[in-house]
Amino acid sequence: MIFSVIAFSLMNTGVKYLNDFSAYQIVFFRSIGTLCFTIPLIIKHKIPILGTRKKWLILRGVAGVISLTCFFQSLNYLSLGTAVSLRYTSPIFAAIFALLFLKEKVKPIQWFLFLIAFLGVLIIKGFGVDVNSIGLILAILSAIFLGIIFVLIRKIGDSENSLVIINYFMVMAFVFGGLMCINHWRNPNAVEWLLLLSLGVFGYVGQLYLTKAFQSYETNVIAPLKYLEVVFMILIGTFWYKETYNLWTLLGVLLIMVSLIYNVYLKRKKSKA
Repeated sequence: MIFSVIAFSLMNTGVKYLNDFSAYQIVFFRSIGTLCFTIPLIIKHKIPILGTRKKWLILRGVAGVISLTCFFQSLNYLSLGTAVSLRYTSPIFAAIFALLFLKEKVKPIQWFLFLIAFLGVLIIKGFGVDVNSIGLILAILSAIFLGIIFVLIRKIGDSENSLVIINYFMVMAFVFGGLMCINHWRNPNAVEWLLLLSLGVFGYVGQLYLTKAFQSYETNVIAPLKYLEVVFMILIGTFWYKETYNLWTLLGVLLIMVSLIYNVYLKRKKSKA
């Protein structure tokens, strides 16, 4: 999960730098770089490329494309740390979907913690530095579909190779991004070509280790490490992109992180009991 966090942080930094490009073109290039890894590896290891649980793999791919596109678009409106913080309210939605579809129970104290996390979102919106409403909606939509992804990966479990799961996602991103960016195409220069293609490399590493982490160990133990990405993004945004975070924004981020990490701790404690 730590390898995943570092890789995704580098990818997000590159996306922010490439904000003159449409989200669709970035999704397109994000998929190309990853497919250069997944397809050869699947062929090399003679893994059935279509998998066995096609319905769940397709749903995971669709949810992934929507979440990724919304998040990349949100970076055009929000600072790095704010966008990532809002996106990682996803465990709230994952818990709701798990309750509805996997019949997993949610304790009253967990609902209270989710309420605190949403309070953090409201503080960021109400008192943060120039938080754009469109960016906020896009980041929350990304979080909702990320929550769906967590439940779908849990549903798929270890019945599918992680490369197959990622490949479904990236093939759909390639088709969707390619079609949508036709009317939004911008010719990259040499440096931009390198950065665009590197998104897929960092995204592949991040996605691979994220999937392996959730497949190999309990979600409630692994998930808190994901919030290191928020810290990395705030630091990068502050020192590289000169973004400004006031105390209200940082308080909102802190409420989101603490409440959701404590929620994971409660689930872990329950599982040990």
